[in-house]
Amino acid sequence: MRDRLGKSWDEVWKGLRESAQRCYLSPAVYAQYQVALPLMRQHLRGEMIDLGCGDMPFKPLLADRVSVYHSLDLWPRSGEVTYVGDIGDMAMVPSARYDSAICLEVLEHVPQPFQAACEIYRVLKPGGTVILSVPHLSRLHDEPHDYFRFTAHGLRQVLLNAGFVVLGVHKRGGLFSFLGHQASTLLVSAAWPVPGLRQLVWLLNKWLITRLCYWADGVFDPAGLFALGYVAVARKPDAGVG
Repeated sequence: MRDRLGKSWDEVWKGLRESAQRCYLSPAVYAQYQVALPLMRQHLRGEMIDLGCGDMPFKPLLADRVSVYHSLDLWPRSGEVTYVGDIGDMAMVPSARYDSAICLEVLEHVPQPFQAACEIYRVLKPGGTVILSVPHLSRLHDEPHDYFRFTAHGLRQVLLNAGFVVLGVHKRGGLFSFLGHQASTLLVSAAWPVPGLRQLVWLLNKWLITRLCYWADGVFDPAGLFALGYVAVARKPDAGVG
């Protein structure tokens, strides 16, 4: 049953790759779009690299913000990936190459997150910016390569240890989004192969799970005590600045 739902969930992701509706897939996905995307549009510029890129869902949404969109993944899902390799050892990527970087929901899968942050620092130009998201609440996934969960303080320390100036750490979703994501995964995956039922479940999921759970997190836990995850913005100091 678990394997069947997992395969169906993969089909959902593929089917929605080019769709503007993808953000409503679950409260967790919606939270990422609501928090991370505005930060990306505010801070990213120039030549950018997407680290642990997956199927690059934000690429079309950043086309007007960056001049170059490169990517890296350990297990590429398409032929569009610029580099194939491990974020913890990006020897194939030149130092001080990029103005911007994103690394979304990747660091929990890296055995040495401090080393990975140092590698991100290395490939950025002085003054370059990284936007990095991590989970705080999450079920086990992509096993056995699921190693860590992060608090806001832990994420900040990882970045400071690498030499970054941390511009902000923002909470993303909460307990309702975490629980809603589990419901969305089950319901959408089960209904996806069935025409008609797929559309009905999608509509119910969008309004009664995705949007409702995200709203509830903002109302009942504004301080983020039960944050689903965090999005950090950090900058590599300009040359000559410690």
